[in-house]
Amino acid sequence: MKAIVSTDFKLDGMKSKYVGKVRDVYDLGDYLAMVVSDRISAFDVVLPEGIPYKGQVLNKIAERFLDATADILPNWKLAVPAPNVTVGYKCEPFKVEMVIRGYLTGHAWREYKAGKRTLCGVALPEGMVENQKFPEPIITPTTKAAEGHDEDISKEEIIARGIVGRDDYEQLEAYTRAIYARGCEMAAERGLILVDTKYEFGKRDGVIYLMDEVHTPDSSRYFYAEGYEERQARGERQKQLSKEFVREWLMANGFQGLEGQAVPEMTPEIVAGITDRYIELYENITGEPFVREDYSASDIEARLNAYLRTL
Repeated sequence: MKAIVSTDFKLDGMKSKYVGKVRDVYDLGDYLAMVVSDRISAFDVVLPEGIPYKGQVLNKIAERFLDATADILPNWKLAVPAPNVTVGYKCEPFKVEMVIRGYLTGHAWREYKAGKRTLCGVALPEGMVENQKFPEPIITPTTKAAEGHDEDISKEEIIARGIVGRDDYEQLEAYTRAIYARGCEMAAERGLILVDTKYEFGKRDGVIYLMDEVHTPDSSRYFYAEGYEERQARGERQKQLSKEFVREWLMANGFQGLEGQAVPEMTPEIVAGITDRYIELYENITGEPFVREDYSASDIEARLNAYLRTL
């Protein structure tokens, strides 16, 4: 299948369209249609080649986890009318992303290694090593930047600046811990560890809703549980399921999104390899074989309009 890197749909009831790094979001008044494209980003840069089936992988994983956490709080999803499309309620988003970390890795490790012992107002224990499990998961929120990089922020600063009220923020924290716990249980059933992840929330009619994607490899990091302790004891890198392999390939080829750096050539072999890794992620996370559905942008548009006429 040819990668779908852009859409220009004419949808019934369409008000506007927002193009993000990976998603094209169509505002339909009371509803949103989120098209998960095959674009891929790293270091806040959209890479020049799309990855076939990536949108389908992310959308189908998100569908599974939205359904699996719907007893914890309502979520925005109404239907998945095409493999890479979700239609749901439009909510007023909170202007923070709720990041929860069960292990010292990624950004948290880089900060810790640089000598910081507080992250987003959360005190970190001394003497930890990379990928070590925290005594209990920590929440390290970030601002939601309209442009550029999201920034770390503390609970106290969020409340003091009026970004989110105290009562709502404390409810967001409670939901974040509950959804993460459910994700950890589901990951453990698949022989995986849900290392860290992020959630986005919004409000509709005064009620908090879970929005966007959940527990996908673009928003989450997974380790293989088998051998985790042994690798830690030997000081070895953990075997992981996430988009980190893309970042590692870029860094190995001299690209970290810095000014003056060029994205390395994404040959057909590189692109096919990334597709294979995303399908591997899907099958490991869900425990089901991935079914490659071939579709074009016009197919998606037709399916989407057919569904919208039922609303």
